[in-house]
Amino acid sequence: MTAAVSARMLDNARHAGAEPRLSVLTPFYRDDPRPLLSALDQETATLAGEVELVLLDDAGGDPVLSRTVADAAMALTLPTRLVQLAANAGRARGRNQLMAHSRGRHLLFLDSDMLPDRPVFLSAYLALIAAEDPAVAVGGFSVDQAARRPEHALHRALALRSDCLPAALRQRMPEKYVWTSNLLVRRDVFERERFDEAFQGWGWEDTEWGVRVAARYGVRHIDNQATHLGLDTASALAGKYEQSPSNFARILARHPRAVRRFPSYRLARFLKAVPGRSAWRPMLRRLALEERAPLSSRVAAMKLYRAALYADVV
Repeated sequence: MTAAVSARMLDNARHAGAEPRLSVLTPFYRDDPRPLLSALDQETATLAGEVELVLLDDAGGDPVLSRTVADAAMALTLPTRLVQLAANAGRARGRNQLMAHSRGRHLLFLDSDMLPDRPVFLSAYLALIAAEDPAVAVGGFSVDQAARRPEHALHRALALRSDCLPAALRQRMPEKYVWTSNLLVRRDVFERERFDEAFQGWGWEDTEWGVRVAARYGVRHIDNQATHLGLDTASALAGKYEQSPSNFARILARHPRAVRRFPSYRLARFLKAVPGRSAWRPMLRRLALEERAPLSSRVAAMKLYRAALYADVV
């Protein structure tokens, strides 16, 4: 059971009279969601009042950002509710709480650092809902609109190789490619299957949810991508990976058969048998962070570094 965090709610002028079929749920924590809000609002005229936005300010400690986002949210033409938490809830808990403030039969979890790749992004989801009433659908993501900066080259390359895949490829292992960055869920499904709030820090809570839900309801992959604008520097990405072994251990314990199919698990098992891990693992990290090294070498080093971290828990 999710314990509520004290919150303040702000509704814009269009919220009260709306009868949405689709609720877009977007938490933000020290990220500015205004580019996303602006892009979504441009679709308003074609949505026939069937979409609402529910934003969660997850107490990022930036009062200026909170005020500017609140001003932007109240000015939107889409029906909008902004929930301002008094204390940080975290990734899983915050998303679980968003549903209580929504009214649609379908929920679209959309991260604050995403930007739709098509001007009919929300319309495409409404059409899918009308045609199929899916339990779960994943639109996918890209880096098409993300600025090309040298410090983000490694993250971009990793994403292009592993994550920015068309729906046909994701559908081959549907439970693996489930991300809360662009995820459509029917309300009755989410009422039964919430995100596991025991996951802490970064990583794997959305994949664990995907494994759990795919077995019960199936997962439909479609090509309705949004760009991940929030690419990380190599050091920030390494820091996220260093937070994630305990979460990887948790998903492995809960779903061993599914996780053993993942390439990250197979590589971690292989590296576990290689002696001297405490000596060579830092070398992989240094190579991955070395911007003068060939990008292909850095990509390989970062993948190996992450798997070597997971080797401690497999």
